[in-house]
Amino acid sequence: MTHFDILIRNGQIYDGSGAAPEHQDIGIKNGVIEAIGALSGHSANETIDASGKIVTPGFIDVHTHYDGQATWDQHLAPSSNLGTTTVVMGNCGVGFAPCRNTDHEVLIQLMEGVEEIPETAMNEGLPWDWESFPEFLDSLDRKPRDIDVAALYPHGPLRVFVMGERAVNREPATAEDIKAMQALLAEGMAAGAVGFSTSRTLVHRSSDGSLIPTYKAATQELKALGKTLSGEQGHVFQLISDWDDPADEFSILEDTCKATGAKGTFTLLQLDNQPELWREQLSMVEAAQTRGLDIRGQVLSRPVGMMMGMPSSMNPFYRRPTYLALSDLPVEERLDRLTDPETKAAILGESNINPHIFVKIFNDKYNKMYPMVDPIEYLPEPTDSVQARADAEGKDPQSWLYDYLLGNAGTNLIYIPAANYADGIPELLQHPHTVAALGDGGAHVGSICDASANLYLITKWVKQKAKIELSQGIRMLTQQPAELYSLNDRGMIKVGLKADINVIDLEALKLKTPHIVQDLPAGGKRFLQNADGLELTVVAGDVIYREGRATGALPGKLIRRQTAGQ
Repeated sequence: MTHFDILIRNGQIYDGSGAAPEHQDIGIKNGVIEAIGALSGHSANETIDASGKIVTPGFIDVHTHYDGQATWDQHLAPSSNLGTTTVVMGNCGVGFAPCRNTDHEVLIQLMEGVEEIPETAMNEGLPWDWESFPEFLDSLDRKPRDIDVAALYPHGPLRVFVMGERAVNREPATAEDIKAMQALLAEGMAAGAVGFSTSRTLVHRSSDGSLIPTYKAATQELKALGKTLSGEQGHVFQLISDWDDPADEFSILEDTCKATGAKGTFTLLQLDNQPELWREQLSMVEAAQTRGLDIRGQVLSRPVGMMMGMPSSMNPFYRRPTYLALSDLPVEERLDRLTDPETKAAILGESNINPHIFVKIFNDKYNKMYPMVDPIEYLPEPTDSVQARADAEGKDPQSWLYDYLLGNAGTNLIYIPAANYADGIPELLQHPHTVAALGDGGAHVGSICDASANLYLITKWVKQKAKIELSQGIRMLTQQPAELYSLNDRGMIKVGLKADINVIDLEALKLKTPHIVQDLPAGGKRFLQNADGLELTVVAGDVIYREGRATGALPGKLIRRQTAGQ
């Protein structure tokens, strides 16, 4: 008879492979799955009755931005509290290493602008006990946390470290610059980075509105840096782009994969202004796969959705001079002033001063704005838009929106499905060469809370719409992302693998509406989200959450590439 640390009994096990579930017990010992089967004759320190529940591997999210939060926070919510047990951060070419002491503010402004993390939180929270990327990994290694983290080497900090002000000004890299970047990148790969990331999109800007250092970096530069990766070590090249020249952009990933055997991955969304681009991208992926090049699109299980209002970090009026002049008033006095007809008229007649790119794009697109309901509806009907509501009442949509945002003591929010608001999401998710991702946990903390997209895949496309079969949905959240990053010790419920496990009441599983908290360093605010039905999350054999409450266990580790692919 074996004595386990944890024994999970009577659960319906979805093992992550996509196979049909089986009713079995799971015995966990020393952080790994030691036995699966009928284990009624065995004992354990803790026995968990999973009768009527499903048991899955822990979810793996390969597109997050916890680069800052992982240095100051032991709990990587809103991911760890929603069943995610492993995250990959450092995506989209932004991060905090390497970094000279004199460049701290440059990277803070970059992260504030691109990923919308408050500058005050970063200035207070970041320990800056590193300069090089290996030192950054060592810093992460020293911090106890609830779940495992892996880090990509980001292009932005690398370029600034080597080129200084020339990188900020987006000047071309010289041959000497590229050689220096290659050397540093090789050093980071040897220290345990899981790959390299870059951004080539206009949407990503520094906090002052300027374009990021990596925007339009020469294709030649990126291909040269890509040669530093290694397929044998399971490295991944991650890219986000505007795809102005799809063939040229895709060639960056193709040439890297062909030269090194590394994998490539990129952001793949359905966009209103490029409605056929996603099909073109999938065609390129399919062609590359037939040539043995492992390139995959990252897709989100729902629209990329922003939440705006007075409590959030931005709204369509937040940078207008009269509105800004009232920002420091106590909430009740501010609301009273904002409801004054003369104040309203002044604000409606003004324009925002240097607003975030999200507000620039959607400032007056009232047909894209939806009053946020509880529970939140991520695929709202067009008839529920601000434009439709205002038209029905015979009002100007800007005036209607202003009044709406002041409702409920100024707590009302609007939801803007900015991209991926389309019918093809299940098709994208089920494509053989895509991976469910793009939750952006740790980023856009005051306007986006998409880290729950993993559970949404189950609640929407499995439970509500029956577009995806449950065993396949679980595989999309576990084995598929693990395989992309060669995390061969996790992603499935299998003897000998890491004991990262969720116990879920599928009938009760439901996402709650995001809510604002002020728990960032310096009192910064962010959206968090909870869920019903997620009964238990285990990481390396330790229970980290029970029914949405953290247990205090901190078994999370830094995944270093040279030890991740055993």
